[in-house]
Amino acid sequence: MSPTIKTIALVAGEASGDLLGSHLMTAIRQQRPDVRFVGIGGPKMQSAGMEVWFPMEKLAVRGYVEVLRHYREIVGIRKQLRHRLLKTPPDLFIGVDAPDFNLDLELALKKHGIPTVHYVSPSIWAWRGERIHKIKRAVSHILALFPFEAPIYQKAGVPVTYVGHPLADIFPDQADRAAMREQMRLPQQATIFALLPGSRQSEVSHLAQTYIDTARLIAQRMPEAQFLVPLVSRETRDIFEEALYRSEAQNLPLTLLFGHAHDAMIAADGVLVASGTATLEAALLKRPMVITYKVPGFTYWLSKRKAYQPWIGLPNILAGRFVVPEILQHDATPEHLAQALINLVSNAQAVGELERLFIEMHATLKQDTAHKAAQAILPYLDRA
Repeated sequence: MSPTIKTIALVAGEASGDLLGSHLMTAIRQQRPDVRFVGIGGPKMQSAGMEVWFPMEKLAVRGYVEVLRHYREIVGIRKQLRHRLLKTPPDLFIGVDAPDFNLDLELALKKHGIPTVHYVSPSIWAWRGERIHKIKRAVSHILALFPFEAPIYQKAGVPVTYVGHPLADIFPDQADRAAMREQMRLPQQATIFALLPGSRQSEVSHLAQTYIDTARLIAQRMPEAQFLVPLVSRETRDIFEEALYRSEAQNLPLTLLFGHAHDAMIAADGVLVASGTATLEAALLKRPMVITYKVPGFTYWLSKRKAYQPWIGLPNILAGRFVVPEILQHDATPEHLAQALINLVSNAQAVGELERLFIEMHATLKQDTAHKAAQAILPYLDRA
């Protein structure tokens, strides 16, 4: 008699969650090949075997203003998903990040006896700490990516496992800049900057012009400089190209890439990066960076009012201090950004100190995350 197939429902809301979810699915299936995966995910989770019920892009919205604009559609998707999962209950639900979407869903499913795991702790240590009470009601288990998160949940009586960050398992201990430049046919002696304006269309719309003007100022002071701009989609590339055209900046030594963000960072001497997971990627690749961000004014004002700490970039949060510059909102002028990047790449001692710090950070986060997460999850599946 063949074993009963177990069903795990997952919901990921953006590209970083798609990566996390796909690795977790692979690790689970290595130990339980009978498992079926359904829910909301991106191309990586679909390639790993998920039956996708709704496109992940519908949930990839950031900021209060943007969420309000898409609120009815997002709530409609959650309502349909909840109805479907309660009608045909999975053996386990895993919310991959996206807490504003997943926690309400997890709350409803847990009330009906479905075990719920939330993979990636919401940033209760940064803002909206009161959410821990809702998290305690909504989840059976939290999988935390950062070491300082586990004690917060232990104190509150929420089952938690520190699993490390999967990017620390994927990325090399030491990325080879020279080899990557050779592979990308870039000059070894040039000063190369990777410019990462974000993965969402709204992010690129807010930052494209600033990035172009920053590159222009750097090029004036460093004529040998070259710029790599990795963009994740046709839509974000179109937005950036339109900004280049408006600026009459087609002659800048700037190369647009489809994806290849990690390659661009490996090849670079310095990185200008929008706040988010890419800041951690730059740190794991041991690259000096300047972190920047621009959002609608109301979103920024509200976020600042609710923040508990002065940092937004993950390298600074993990270090507990400013180790790389954060130049945000109205301060994020091309002049400020260009000066900060030039200062950073021109200071060999500062670059060396950053590299040593990022090596230590990498070692702490390297935990064989997908396997560790699967081990924490499987007991819930076996009890189902």
